[in-house]
Amino acid sequence: MAVPEIIPIGYEPDYHTDTIGHWEGGQFLGSVVAAFPEGYTHTDDWQAHKRWHAVLHTFDAAGHHLNSRIERTGTDDDHRAAVDAAQERLKQWLNTLPGLRFGDIAIRPFRHDVDGVLFGLVIETFEGTEHAELYPDNLGFYEPWDGLYDT
Repeated sequence: MAVPEIIPIGYEPDYHTDTIGHWEGGQFLGSVVAAFPEGYTHTDDWQAHKRWHAVLHTFDAAGHHLNSRIERTGTDDDHRAAVDAAQERLKQWLNTLPGLRFGDIAIRPFRHDVDGVLFGLVIETFEGTEHAELYPDNLGFYEPWDGLYDT
């Protein structure tokens, strides 16, 4: 089965997809996520390179990417402060979306690069099978395209 034009993503409270849903302008996908910049190779000071981000992508009702708000809130050197700051920023952004309601979404592939980090839903091939991978969250979506994902 080929990758569909619009990829369903299921809402899971208290898990990886607990900040997705709809608002008056369409759909949204939010997360708090850590990522290393592209090309990073492991070093003893890896915590200084692991960057935490607040992320909010918005889409129209048909799943087309509209905008991405991404803010780096710190590194793993100060893990708790970086994560807390990202969660607070995402909460603030979500509170500005009129008519916000959490639930399943269906969006089209997109990509947005910030500071050497890929953010997006990208079509890839693994072991001969196409799938959609959400970056940098590392959530993989596969057939039967029911909104469930692998981590």
